[in-house]
This record gives sequence, C-alpha cells and structure tokens, in this order.
Amino acid sequence: MVLFGPSGCGDEFYNEGHKSILEVPKWLSERGLDAYEYSFGHGYQMSSDLARQAGELFENYNIKVSLHAPFYINFANPSEEMYSKTKGYILTGIKFLRAFGADKLVFHPASCGKMSRDEALALTHKRFDEFFNQIDSENLLDGLLMCPETMGKTMQIGTYKEVIDLCCVNSHLVPTFDFGHINSIEQGGLKTKDDFKRIIDYCIEKLGFDRTNQCHIHFSKIEYGAKGELRHLNYDDQIYGPNFEPLAELLIDYKLSPRVICESMSQMPHDALIMKNIYKNLLDK
Repeated sequence: MVLFGPSGCGDEFYNEGHKSILEVPKWLSERGLDAYEYSFGHGYQMSSDLARQAGELFENYNIKVSLHAPFYINFANPSEEMYSKTKGYILTGIKFLRAFGADKLVFHPASCGKMSRDEALALTHKRFDEFFNQIDSENLLDGLLMCPETMGKTMQIGTYKEVIDLCCVNSHLVPTFDFGHINSIEQGGLKTKDDFKRIIDYCIEKLGFDRTNQCHIHFSKIEYGAKGELRHLNYDDQIYGPNFEPLAELLIDYKLSPRVICESMSQMPHDALIMKNIYKNLLDK
C-alpha cells in the first residue's frame, strides 16, 4: 500500500493555532494521511525524550515516520574534519530514528565543490562503501534504511543513476527519488509514464524489485532554471512540473508501495491529500 503524507505541516497547521510536534499525529490522521517526514535540516534541535513521546503518538495513529538529516552532509568534502561531521550527522540521525520509532533517514549525498564531478563521485562512492558497511557490521542499521536523495542542482551529486549506483554498496541503502529535483535537473523531462518508468526500471535492474519497493519518494512541483532547482511550488502551479498522475499510474502498474512525501512550498498536507486521491481514483478504475 502506498502511504502519503507531508514533510512538515505547512501554513494550515500553524494558522489553526497548533505549535507542537505532539499535535501533528492526530492532526494528520484526521486528514486521512498516513505518513510524515520530520526535517532536521538545520540541525538536531530536539530532545530525545520529545522524539520518543512524538514517536509513540505517531505509532498510535498508524502514521509511518521518516526523518531528514541535516543539509550540511557532504560525503565528497575533501576535509577529513568535515567528513567526520558528516558521519556524525548520520549517526545522530540513527539515534533519532530509534527514538522516534522511525525507519528511514533521508540525506543529501554530496556536492562537487572545487572537484570535478568524477572526482567527487569517486570519493563519495569510496566513503559510502567504507562508512555504511562499517556501521552495518556494528549492527547499527538493523531494521533501518538510509535513503540518499536525488538532487536538483547541477553541482550536487545526486542524479537518479548516481543515487541508485551509490545504493548498491549496502543493502540498507535505498533511494529517495525526489521527482521535482529530477525534473529540474532534466529541465522538465518528467512528463509521461515512460519518463518515470526509465527511472524505476533502472532501480529494479540495479537493486531488485524488493529494494525498489522500499524506495522513498519526495514529490512537489519545482521552479527551475539553467542550473536546476530554484524553489518549491504548490501543486496547483500550472507552469512547472511534474504532475503526479503518470507516476501514480506506474506505481499501480508495477504494484509498488513506496512512501510518498509531499514537499510543496506551503501546503504540504493539502497537496499530499490531492496526490493520495489521484492514486486512489486511478486504483479504483
């Protein structure tokens, strides 16, 4: 079963007077949503105790939780000191997954900086191989999935092929397909079901059906320029894509059941429900 939910709660939640993460599970459940992504994008600014309290409530309302690690992660930073910080962000993320009772940690893999793309990608592969296999051998990844994300800017490591290939190094790695990012990199390349199919087919070829079925999805319309992503938009935007219908059709055709997280600009829960209804209506045909 495909699960749908937002990354954050957008304007509506706060306009209604809500403030606390502890209010989110009931609020989402009342709207018919069954997934949620909490972002630690700007750092781990939450106590473990609050994470545990929130996790119990999400479990009570049958809402599956993923977490987004800090944006500062960069497996291609040539500085060993900065690489140590990257590893620390992942390890702290794992601790918060356990506290929340969550199962997926989304993270940005790398950026090129002053290196060539080939150099940055090679360093990222080497460090993925070393780090994730090491912490797997220490049983830190049991029951968890680490989810490198496809990226939306040309200087970032994170095309869909790059992310899928990085996931080959360890079985606890599965892709986060941010289709708005992919569409931005490809300058509006996601229009038809076949456009989405080539991405999913490549994932099945490299990782197999079962791991592809566990993939994480971010979906939103995104404005883009010559160098990729500029800003997230709400789903009612009529200029930029992608549209969700072709992907929904593909998920149904392939009998895939990923988690779909909406990352619209300001109305994430509202747009997540639009996507859920698109999927349900196609499923009922």
